[in-house]
Amino acid sequence: MTNSIRVGVQLWPGGTPDYRTWRDSVIKAEELGADAIFGYDHFHKVFSIPSEDGMPKLLPDQLDVNNFEGWTALASWGEITKRAEIGVLVTGVGYRNPDLLADMARTVDHISGGRLILGLGSGWYEKDYSVYGYEYGTVTSRMDLFEQRLARIENRLEHLVPRPMHKIPILIGGTGVRRTLPIVAKHADIWHTFASVQEFRRKNGILKDLVGEAGRDERQIERAVHWTGRDNADAFLGEGVTLFTTEVHPTDEGYDFSEFQDLMAWRDQNR
Repeated sequence: MTNSIRVGVQLWPGGTPDYRTWRDSVIKAEELGADAIFGYDHFHKVFSIPSEDGMPKLLPDQLDVNNFEGWTALASWGEITKRAEIGVLVTGVGYRNPDLLADMARTVDHISGGRLILGLGSGWYEKDYSVYGYEYGTVTSRMDLFEQRLARIENRLEHLVPRPMHKIPILIGGTGVRRTLPIVAKHADIWHTFASVQEFRRKNGILKDLVGEAGRDERQIERAVHWTGRDNADAFLGEGVTLFTTEVHPTDEGYDFSEFQDLMAWRDQNR
């Protein structure tokens, strides 16, 4: 696990004026100093507001607006960036054959010169499933599938020829005690949450116990959280968080990086 503060930015394609605007935002994010740049794995823009439990609360109207697929774009990011890690926050495992997904990840890792972060999750946005013809199922069935496919992804990464350029870090998000945290304890290199400081502190304590039960050193798992301002960031830093991410959404004028720049300034003050 890294000991220095890192910052990441998730650049939403949903609502962008065009692909070129989204692409240019990736280049700008690296120029500004982002340590990691993420897309998302939604086939439609999610219209939501934050909620206290960390999960987004969907708005009544889920409109169809400009959007672009994350993994095909990620391959191009490997060519247009030079330093930042890149990834999708996070990939829904139900949308692709897991062995194929591992091959995609290996290939993007080579394109980028060993800079891929493999964000993985069970998927949750029903519109993505229903419109594209995937079975949505239940929370239980999606988590079962996640656990099964995660094992296949890890196995395929070990058997690909050539192998990835580095040990691709697996990022898993969520705070569910019964299913998600045990999976994080066994498999994750990065644990990402949208939790409050209080919720993070409680769940992090549970995770430490689970990691010990899994026979791993909890220091192998980097802690990552969504940026919610400087005061909270100081508290998260005290809890061992080293990766802070923020979202940048497109507007009619492009992408506004002001919040990300505040995060960057905080990082530089605390390094």
